[in-house]
Amino acid sequence: MGAAHLAPDDSAGLQKLMPDTLFAPKWSRHTDEMRGLWLLLALVAAAKAEKVFTGDQVIRVNAQSEEQIQLLQTLETQQDWELDFWLHPVSTELPVDIRVPRFSLGFMTEFLRVHSIPHSVLINNLQELLDEEKAEMEVNQRKERGTKSFNFGAYHPLESIYSWMDTLVAEHPNLITKQEIGKSYENRPMYVLKFSTGGYNRPAIWIDTGIHSREWVSQATGVWTANKIATDYGTDASLTSLLNTMDIYMLILANPDGYVYTHTNDRMWRKTRSHNPGSACRGVDPNRNWDAGFGGPGASKYPCSDAFHGPSPHSEIEVKNVVNLIRSHGNFKSFISVHAYSQLLMYPYGYSCGKVPDQPELDSVGRAAVQKLTSLYGTRYKVGSICNIIYQASGGSIDWAYDLGIKYSYAFELRDTGRYGFILPSNQIIPTASETWLALKHIMEYVRDHPY
Repeated sequence: MGAAHLAPDDSAGLQKLMPDTLFAPKWSRHTDEMRGLWLLLALVAAAKAEKVFTGDQVIRVNAQSEEQIQLLQTLETQQDWELDFWLHPVSTELPVDIRVPRFSLGFMTEFLRVHSIPHSVLINNLQELLDEEKAEMEVNQRKERGTKSFNFGAYHPLESIYSWMDTLVAEHPNLITKQEIGKSYENRPMYVLKFSTGGYNRPAIWIDTGIHSREWVSQATGVWTANKIATDYGTDASLTSLLNTMDIYMLILANPDGYVYTHTNDRMWRKTRSHNPGSACRGVDPNRNWDAGFGGPGASKYPCSDAFHGPSPHSEIEVKNVVNLIRSHGNFKSFISVHAYSQLLMYPYGYSCGKVPDQPELDSVGRAAVQKLTSLYGTRYKVGSICNIIYQASGGSIDWAYDLGIKYSYAFELRDTGRYGFILPSNQIIPTASETWLALKHIMEYVRDHPY
């Protein structure tokens, strides 16, 4: 992205963009002290096999000029400061959210001050939020074990979700089947819930959640939505009509290895967990790995990047499993991928900023869907192509689906707009899922009523 394309170790290139004062000896001594403290914390975390984020802040940066955007883009390519860009620098119209490790706070504050780039603090101490989240999950799990119930307003580990799937299928045997579509890199089963009232190879709708593992509200919304479909069939006339003519496939854990890793080792993990030959950095961004403008703008060739596209299209088994199912089925009419955060409803393309042939229709359907969503709690969403309302991103799933011929391809970015980002409190799960359902239902009804 942008004009600056520096390798991760090109510190000389970064220095050219920064004042010499940032690299003076006294700064180095201060940095060494901070890095030493951070390393001590890291060693403690390593002993627990869990990464800690004590003192890490999430800041919002509001670039005022193209020059400032380019400075931030160059900063994003560096690895030394371990900055985690939650929202990327693409234009002065969009904020940039960055998780700044504790040892880099002084550097970042000075960098932003020297370049007159305004910023504010969204999260003062990330670990405090994570501790609250973890404690709440532990309390919920104890309650669930005691009552043998499932709380749709809580976050759950993979094993609990898979166990709940079995319960849902058992309660609705004439509507739902659980199908294994393959194994993940670490040999975990990948399960799709198929909602069908019978018939062979009927027109179908695809919904996946959790392709980026740290976006927990996505997986939680998938669980709530699957339950909603199951319980509303037979009582909701429109949904019943839809399922009497079409099937719905739901992949709730599209990145199971990454999801487990966010619970056991690193809450901020985004990618898969595959090994990258020649690199100590693991994982590929599974939403840059599809054969749709693969390796283009908005994807990284560096294995340590959170946007690493992988060695080749569909190199990730998690992606390949979905590709194989979609292709072998051959009759999907809609492909919907659910992410977080930013409150957006997007359609292709991400790898190109040009309009797709069906842009007017996709935009119209998307805007009507968002009106339904907003009607519940007033939550505001933006609608548009990926490239035009968020950033250029190559190798994405809905671009691949659209190019395959699945016209109604959409991606949601759920709540919020940055106050909590990836750490959305669990009390927002059900409101998020409930409003999203209204948009999903509108899209699915439209697909049912407009066969092609």
